[in-house]
Amino acid sequence: MLNDLTGKKVTVIGLGRSGMALVRLITHLRGKVRISEQGAIEGLPRDFGRELKEQNIETEFGGHTQAFIEKSDMIVLSPGVRIDAPPVQWARSKGIPVIGEIELAFRLCAVPIIAVTGSNGKTTVVNLIKEILAKAGRKVCLCGNIGSPFSKHVLELKGIDYVVLEISSFQLETIVQFRPHIAVFLNFSQNHLDRHKDMQEYLDAKKRIFANQNEHDYAVLNAGDPAVKGLAREIRSKVCYFNIPEEISKSAEKSLNPNFLAVLEVGRILGIDLDLCREVLRDFKGVEHRLEWVRTIEGIDFINDSKSTTVEAGRWAMTTIPKPILLICGGRDKNLDFSVLRSLVQEKVKKLFLIGEAKEKIKSAFGDIVPVAECSQLAEAVKNARQEALPGDCIVLSPMCASFDMFANFEERGKIFKQIVQSL
Repeated sequence: MLNDLTGKKVTVIGLGRSGMALVRLITHLRGKVRISEQGAIEGLPRDFGRELKEQNIETEFGGHTQAFIEKSDMIVLSPGVRIDAPPVQWARSKGIPVIGEIELAFRLCAVPIIAVTGSNGKTTVVNLIKEILAKAGRKVCLCGNIGSPFSKHVLELKGIDYVVLEISSFQLETIVQFRPHIAVFLNFSQNHLDRHKDMQEYLDAKKRIFANQNEHDYAVLNAGDPAVKGLAREIRSKVCYFNIPEEISKSAEKSLNPNFLAVLEVGRILGIDLDLCREVLRDFKGVEHRLEWVRTIEGIDFINDSKSTTVEAGRWAMTTIPKPILLICGGRDKNLDFSVLRSLVQEKVKKLFLIGEAKEKIKSAFGDIVPVAECSQLAEAVKNARQEALPGDCIVLSPMCASFDMFANFEERGKIFKQIVQSL
């Protein structure tokens, strides 16, 4: 299909990182790329805006129009675009093929893919898989939902042994042929319920990672997660398990968290020496914005967990940190139920400092069991927490919410938090 993009009108909907990578990829493939974007053109990076003008690319900004969409030979969606959005419906009503960014890149990829999905822990796991492969002498391209789009790298894979791909439910909604050689499903818990109508739709999107696998491929499932383990009967590939409760209690790996056990299972499938894998796990310093130590001031630790955008990520932070916690949380709600953490918050949190659109919802979930301070900005929350903290306490940014009400993304939120802490 991709051999005949020359001269075809391929419309990219959505211009985040993935959308911009798609524009460049389709241009390289000699497709006649077009852009339909909800936001204003002023929001684009200046150099990319110049590219559009220099290449005379046909665009519409500030919304989508049916006439523009219907002039396309193909639609390619960025992950942020809903599959039930009007432009997608217009295209499908006219029989125009609609695929996603991951699907387009996959159709150009001749390298085996290790894909990782799950509600939490994806970034940690893909980084560790990359590390064990690199230490074993394999060349790896790490990309996907981690922040660097697959479509940005797919034409630069010469000499690469594996693509390690972090993949979200949004990306999986728009696959057609996408087939990873090893597909890992880490865990399943409430997330993205502002996008998916319910948990079943969310699970249906996630399990599509296995849809095109065959008996030569591997599905790696969390045996300790009933929703994930239960998928085995639907899967055609070779099913392998990690986090097997009856084995963990008597193994050398019983002190490892399930994410590390998933990495060891991928290493086993690939035939990588177990001692080498253990060495990588032992030396792993973590990923930026995930329980990242920033600074200690007068006995008070500051932890950046900006990548925490779910209730379960918040649970992991509170469970992992042994010290009394002053918790900074809030942002854009994803229609999650915070109240499932009531007992843990009561046990571990001295005070909540709330920011963003979800302030009132979080306050109503916990305000009767712990003190709460509502803050207008992140800087105010950090400074107020600093004033109330005592030596031995830990001030933690673990928002349990998306960042888009106040920040461009969780990376920006985490970097600003670190800047504020360093300026104290």
